[in-house]
Amino acid sequence: MSNLARRMASITPFRVVDVMEAAWAAERAGRNIIHLEVGEPDFGTPAPVVEAAGKAIADGRVRYTSSLGILELREAISGYYTDRFGIDVPARRVVVTTGASGALLLALAATIDRDDQVLLADPGYPCNKNLIRVCEGEPVSIPVGALTDYQLTAGLVADRWTPGTKGVLLATPSNPTGTMVPPGELAAIAGEAQRRGGVCFVDEIYGELVYDRAPATVLASTDEVFVINSFSKTFGMTGWRLGWMVCPEWALRSIESLSQNAFIAAPAPAQFGALAAFSPEVWAIVEERRQAFAARRDVLVDGLRATGFGVPVMPQGAFYIYARSDTLDSDSMRLAHRLLDEAGVAAVGGLDFGDNEPEAHMRFSYTTSLDQITEAVRRLTAWRAKA
Repeated sequence: MSNLARRMASITPFRVVDVMEAAWAAERAGRNIIHLEVGEPDFGTPAPVVEAAGKAIADGRVRYTSSLGILELREAISGYYTDRFGIDVPARRVVVTTGASGALLLALAATIDRDDQVLLADPGYPCNKNLIRVCEGEPVSIPVGALTDYQLTAGLVADRWTPGTKGVLLATPSNPTGTMVPPGELAAIAGEAQRRGGVCFVDEIYGELVYDRAPATVLASTDEVFVINSFSKTFGMTGWRLGWMVCPEWALRSIESLSQNAFIAAPAPAQFGALAAFSPEVWAIVEERRQAFAARRDVLVDGLRATGFGVPVMPQGAFYIYARSDTLDSDSMRLAHRLLDEAGVAAVGGLDFGDNEPEAHMRFSYTTSLDQITEAVRRLTAWRAKA
């Protein structure tokens, strides 16, 4: 007899961990493994951020902060939107959070009631569905493919909206596909939700890691949206657990109350360190890394296509490629273990990312060096020649 809550029956684990553990076991056994399974940048946190956090700790700035975040950081984030996009996002609407996951959990908890439906693209990031379930809502996955760049459109949202629908959750760029919602389509989706009395949540945590186009934000078209962002990916601060949210005025007091109860505040040293993230010195580092990611993407996409994987849409951002794999094996999880065992390359089967043909897709992350990616392509090419 279990004392677990009923909701736990629908909270799914990360299967990527199985591949990671198998890869680590292979390395402990003496094998050389190239890691294309991990969605974490290999670049460390920029030195100015580390130094600023260290100084804050040395100065004793380690106590609780406001549940909305320190004012200086909220003002810096507000200035980021002005400098980067030419838009006015008042600091009072910025909430500093314990990671982007903490931001999304607050936004969902403030707006989603039991059995409220939230529309999402399939494939998509699995934690989004699970956080909706934690809030007793119902995630509604909408299958998407290459014709819409693996993203929702305003038409799809309108077609799938029902009396039970409360909101729509988008990610641009997306994990696992690396694709983006065009700015016009993004504005149309947010408008569709607003006209129907619903809520729009937009995950922009990879918004600065975009290639072949300029960064964009839905906040350029509307204030009636919850925007989720993070210091993890752009600034290489994954373990610092620091994110932010821009929320509508009407939700701010409720978000503050929830944050007070759930988290008290985001980690103080991380907040003071993040003040340095918006400096010109750090932005220059971010740009160097963005260019490095773009070069890695190009090499890996070309290599996967030459090996027999299908990549119908060039990823526009983040550091993921969602490749069709069924021409090589009808079971992507089996193929993931084959590539690990036979080629020494770790990647992830599609089962983590939804119900839309997961057995026919794999995700590859280009979060390792260009030399390692070049070697991975060489290994995959040799593996394919033997298969």
